[in-house]
Amino acid sequence: MGKRAKEIVLGALLAVLAVVAYWTLMPTSSTPAPPSNQGRAPSATAHGKQTQANGAPAVNLEALEGERPAPADAERNLFRFKPKAPPPAPPPPAAPSMTTPVAPVTPTGPPPPPPITLKFIGLMEQPGTKVKIAVLTDGQGPPMFGAEGGTVGGRYRVLRIGVESVELSYLDGRGRQTIRLTGG
Repeated sequence: MGKRAKEIVLGALLAVLAVVAYWTLMPTSSTPAPPSNQGRAPSATAHGKQTQANGAPAVNLEALEGERPAPADAERNLFRFKPKAPPPAPPPPAAPSMTTPVAPVTPTGPPPPPPITLKFIGLMEQPGTKVKIAVLTDGQGPPMFGAEGGTVGGRYRVLRIGVESVELSYLDGRGRQTIRLTGG
């Protein structure tokens, strides 16, 4: 028998021992527990109450069915030092409204151009001239190259090339957008 199996058997034996010890040491519910106030005599008669032999209070049912005094018709005022509040004023008559419904504000002018979907995947420098060339892709064709001030794909103008981003716009100058270097 392995070490793990011995530990499992020992744990089961300890659990059985704990259950047996619990059942033998705990009192059963068939024996009534002694009252907690055994040392004191009941003093219900001192308070004007009578108790029966079994310890239950005596109830006079005839007194419960007897006549009771009717409640007085006096008005109860919990705030007797404050004057009674005047009744609310009647609502003013409703005047016909001449307001026109407010129409939602619609933007005027042409809709903005769609976002530029190119990805900036790299940066090149022309040897000796230090001209930066951005390498861009649309994910469908070969990579596109563009220098600052030049055009890319016949639709976009390269405005600025940084170390980690390139700024592009449409050829007409609308839709200016900064695209970060993704490398993929």
